[in-house]
Amino acid sequence: MEEEKVNLRLDADVQKLEAERLRKGKAKAEEDLDSLKTDYKKLCLSMRTVGLGKTSEQWREKIQEEKNKADRWEKKF
Repeated sequence: MEEEKVNLRLDADVQKLEAERLRKGKAKAEEDLDSLKTDYKKLCLSMRTVGLGKTSEQWREKIQEEKNKADRWEKKF
């Protein structure tokens, strides 16, 4: 009977340690995820700032605008 109590206490201790380890792992994973989200937002902002986030259609429109400007300058001079 006494041996069974000792085994149950040991099992409970192991379960507590395992639960604590999992909680710490979850907290670390959540921190990492938050950090990745922040980095992703900064990257998207940087891409928009330098124009890398444009779609093909947006680039086509931008190129057409520049061609139109060049044509206007050529006609002007």
